[in-house]
Amino acid sequence: MNQEAPIIVGLDIGTTKIAAIAGRKNEYGKLEILGFGKAPSFGVQHGMVLNIDQTIKAIRQALENCYASNPNLEINEVYVGIAGHHIKSLQTRGDIVRSDTDAEISQKDIDQLINDQYKTVIPASDQIIDVIPQQYIVDSLQNITYPIGMSGVKVGANFHIITGDKNAIRNINRSVEKSGLKIHDLVLQPLASAAAVMCDMDFEAGVAIVDIGGGTTDLAVFYEGVLKHTAVIPYGGENITNDIKNGLGVLKTQAEQMKVQFGYALADEAKNNAYITIPGLRGQSPKEISVKNLAHIIQARMSEIMDFVVYHLKQIGMDNKMLNGGIILTGGGSQLKHLIQLTEYTTGVSARIGYPNEHLANGHIDELTRPMYATCVGLILKGYNDYENDRRALEENYVKINTSYLRKEQAANATIEEEADDWQEESSAEQVQEKRAKKRNASLKTFLDGMKTKIIDMFTEEEDAKL
Repeated sequence: MNQEAPIIVGLDIGTTKIAAIAGRKNEYGKLEILGFGKAPSFGVQHGMVLNIDQTIKAIRQALENCYASNPNLEINEVYVGIAGHHIKSLQTRGDIVRSDTDAEISQKDIDQLINDQYKTVIPASDQIIDVIPQQYIVDSLQNITYPIGMSGVKVGANFHIITGDKNAIRNINRSVEKSGLKIHDLVLQPLASAAAVMCDMDFEAGVAIVDIGGGTTDLAVFYEGVLKHTAVIPYGGENITNDIKNGLGVLKTQAEQMKVQFGYALADEAKNNAYITIPGLRGQSPKEISVKNLAHIIQARMSEIMDFVVYHLKQIGMDNKMLNGGIILTGGGSQLKHLIQLTEYTTGVSARIGYPNEHLANGHIDELTRPMYATCVGLILKGYNDYENDRRALEENYVKINTSYLRKEQAANATIEEEADDWQEESSAEQVQEKRAKKRNASLKTFLDGMKTKIIDMFTEEEDAKL
């Protein structure tokens, strides 16, 4: 295992469960799972925290279970997934005109371009969660994916901006902070799930991630390596459970158990003569439930969810010819039997189940390969992406500073040698050596003072960007 890599923790605050997973990348770039804990979620509905006290208890329980799996863990910061009805998105365009046109386009230019988008006018009750660049434009050149190193006067980009309700975000922050943790970043859940179940070929081919959670179904559409669209559909596994409870007159726990054990997403696949026996309440006679009727209830709700998926795909012009990678189903609700067939029938697009084992190293527990943990695994991968980007930026700055130092040292040495020729006439060899050393030390001190200032400025800019 790569001991230099940090341990990153993903915290998935869902409607039915709260999961905490700690991981670290090994020397092969695969994710080693170091701790795992989960707990039932009682304070969250449709992806939103409605009872902070219950949510805090559930988070603490999940953390305790995570510590129990690895007592050596120390968890202070977490990446947290966010979803819910309040999530919205919009497309914007931004440009900057560079003052130093002779220099290459740098990460600093891109950061300025992105930070400017946080000034986008949105409703007063909302807050920008994330700004995601799509294609860049440099002068008259369009559809550029990586402009750093290029030359140009005007740099622009199309952006996908994700917003959420301020109060809903505050409730998540309070719940996590009162659990004794600090949020490093909030990540839209379908983007985290996409990171866990997709490979590079999927990004290029064009895919739609459909993450069927307990309270919501989250959608993210990618095409040619670019995030095209995100949406939150206000139905999930809890709605199916409630439909079964109300339609068949059973308890919610019984409805959930029937859905998981005997549920079919396609009624035609259920047997006509199959029945489930439910114990009667308080001496009442047992109740027999038709598996066929159960399947009809499930299919009705799942078809409605898939109709929403089709609606969003049509809204952005992503018909089935463009989604060569098809639809990737993930989340706890994706485990329903024959859901792939229903999805393909409703959308006309090929479908498959996305398992979060694309980036996992060997040796993890089998439970973590279930689709319901895709978001949590993806949050860790998002954390590593941030860490690697920050490290790359520091290395680039170090190279620039080091190159600048070498150039200044060479220039200073040349000046010293020229002056030394004049000293030779009036000083001894030892005096000349002493003068050379003093000159070099003075030059080095001047440069190091300047380098120290640059490094302080660099970290100050990074902290300001976070604020």
